[in-house]
Amino acid sequence: MASGKTEQNEKGLLHPEVITPEDEHDTALRPRRLTEFLGQQAMKENLDVFIKAASSRGESLDHVFLTGPPGLGKTTLAHIIANEMGADFIETSAPALDKPKDIVGILTNLKEKSVFFIDEIHRLKPAIEEMLYIAMEDYELDWIIGQGPSARTMRLPVRPFTLIGATTKAGMVASPLVSRFGITCRFSLYEKEDIEAIIRRSSHIINVAIDNDAAGLLARSSRYTPRVTNRLLRRMRDYAQVRALPSINLEIVAEGLQRLEIDSLGLERLDREILTMIIKRYGGGPVGAETLAISVGEAVDTLEDFYEPYLIQAGLLQRTPRGRMATPLAYKHLHLEQKSGSGAAPELF
Repeated sequence: MASGKTEQNEKGLLHPEVITPEDEHDTALRPRRLTEFLGQQAMKENLDVFIKAASSRGESLDHVFLTGPPGLGKTTLAHIIANEMGADFIETSAPALDKPKDIVGILTNLKEKSVFFIDEIHRLKPAIEEMLYIAMEDYELDWIIGQGPSARTMRLPVRPFTLIGATTKAGMVASPLVSRFGITCRFSLYEKEDIEAIIRRSSHIINVAIDNDAAGLLARSSRYTPRVTNRLLRRMRDYAQVRALPSINLEIVAEGLQRLEIDSLGLERLDREILTMIIKRYGGGPVGAETLAISVGEAVDTLEDFYEPYLIQAGLLQRTPRGRMATPLAYKHLHLEQKSGSGAAPELF
């Protein structure tokens, strides 16, 4: 199937938002059918019904909106939908669509029932977004020919297709666009049991054995995110291979995580530095994002997009109108004593 996605590298090795050249190896680990896709059970069962119904009617699947934290399988699920529908798969990202002619060229060349996947759909330009409205509803495109007084609008037909839009920031997608998606799938963090199942599946694919207790520790340290899980598994395989061990055991995982500076909650060195800075230098907070970013030597966007989401999800950090504050759980995790009146205030109810 055709694929047009160009992946871009970001800073940081193991964060789920970051794509590195090693991601090319993830293709072999990606499930290709819904039955192979582990976790997200309710969402998966609903999709199975919608896909079977559309296939039995001989129609294209309704447009699908995928939202949730990075690294949970949105792109993988888009591939699976195309496979289940037996349809062509065309893939791009919103920043790559620079001008209206880009989207016109793609849509007018789609085969019937094709799956068109747009990653980071919240970054679409308004002009392109508005062209999608008509294409999604009426399978037509408005195209202006000529300039000035002689300009006229031409309607271009588009074959019925399925648009799949993925985003980590659903709130930044325009409401008119969201309302045109007939199916919405919201990803949540995986359960520990699902992550362990993913570890066992991936270890079988890359031909390496892993002990049950080692898989448990790896699951707890991988942010409950499949992308991070698979990367850590490959690193543990490297350590075991150099040691000439027959399998990945608990000792190897513990040593490997220590070498990578990843703790039992999946926090990396800079994650801990952020929390430590808030607690030690700013008395647990509140502290503004810009001040905190300067203190740890990172850009504000990097702090807000890469580091804070997981710290908040893990219950270690709070965003308040006055700034960032460390929670009691952060003090406990870092083995620091919480002084009276510092850190996040306890809930009243």
